[in-house]
Amino acid sequence: MNSYDIAVIGAGAAGSVAAIRAGQLGKRVVLLEKNELIGRKMLMTGRGRCNLTNSGKLDTFIEKFGRPGQFLRNAFYAFSNEDVMDFFKSRGLELKSERQGRVFPVTDNARSVTQVLEKCLEENKVDVIYKVHTKKLRRDGEEFILDTPRGAIAVKKIILATGGASYKDTGSAGDGFYIAQELGHTILPLAPGLVPLKTKESWVKEVQGLTLKNVRLLFVAGKRKIRSDVGELLFTHFGVSGPLILDLSADIVSLLSEEKDMRLLIDLKPGIDSGEMEDKLLREVREHGGREIKTMLAGMLPLKLAPLILRLAEIDLHKKVHQMNKDDRRKLARILKELPLTVTGSLALEEAMVTCGGVSIREINPRTMESRIVPGLYFAGEVIEGGAPSGGYNLQQAFSTGYLAGESAANA
Repeated sequence: MNSYDIAVIGAGAAGSVAAIRAGQLGKRVVLLEKNELIGRKMLMTGRGRCNLTNSGKLDTFIEKFGRPGQFLRNAFYAFSNEDVMDFFKSRGLELKSERQGRVFPVTDNARSVTQVLEKCLEENKVDVIYKVHTKKLRRDGEEFILDTPRGAIAVKKIILATGGASYKDTGSAGDGFYIAQELGHTILPLAPGLVPLKTKESWVKEVQGLTLKNVRLLFVAGKRKIRSDVGELLFTHFGVSGPLILDLSADIVSLLSEEKDMRLLIDLKPGIDSGEMEDKLLREVREHGGREIKTMLAGMLPLKLAPLILRLAEIDLHKKVHQMNKDDRRKLARILKELPLTVTGSLALEEAMVTCGGVSIREINPRTMESRIVPGLYFAGEVIEGGAPSGGYNLQQAFSTGYLAGESAANA
């Protein structure tokens, strides 16, 4: 039987950093990965460029995770975003900061990030075993026993960094939830995060692929409202996606579980209010009354959207601007400020970028990432309850919790 001090299950961002940190502290570490390479999900983040962290303040990271944010405070301070950036830059990978503080490698290639991790694993003498699907572990006295196709492995400490249950092709099939539950942990209900939404209206197919910039969204369900910042929205053949949708999707999915009906109102011109919009349309009547309304809208909106807006406002496509009456202007102004859709749900968890829910943070020591139920068992990454909007926050959580788990397991 092979024997190690620490076994890390899952070689994503969290598992790789956990193994590296434990190796740095002189422990004999084995890293078990079901794929044939590390960080497969990382290779997909940031559209293949890897948005590995954010340059914002640590308080912002805590805020982005909502209720679980305070639980993550120790981890974020143990291995901060500045530490992550220094880690990669000190190993020859230059980074750059883009809109909203998103940090990418200058190579614009996620593979350059995983290559740094691979080299660090080798330098710290971590044994990486690929194509090992760990579904179960057992206790034997003070040791854990892992049965693998390559033989049994005995270890003193286990770090569970198996990821969530989204993007199963990357290896995130929910194995960690099953293992944790078998060992007595509570798994909070899993739900998709950073996921596109489905809508009832079929007209979205007419504008699929169209991106709207500088718009604001308002979701309304009963008496509850969720308002977005100004940003981008993408129409798809089934509904809506894009940064604004993805960042709010976890809250929307949660609200949909409580409310049957949800409206989405798209403000196409958030810089002006409804009254100002009507005044603007009235000025168009006075100054450009001879042209068609669709031509006027083409100067305000993407060309593909103008006919749809007029149809929804019940205005003739070929009507002249000067032919608009007060009722026409009112209806058009309202559509421009509140383009309506009905949200019916989201894509499945398997198609989400992030898994919300997971191992309850009440059962994990925030100072060490060690289980409060099973001594010697540690958690890192997406397997832990919680999730954040896009922008590098979720990968930072993986790096931070991985580092803290690796350090704590090595020092215990």
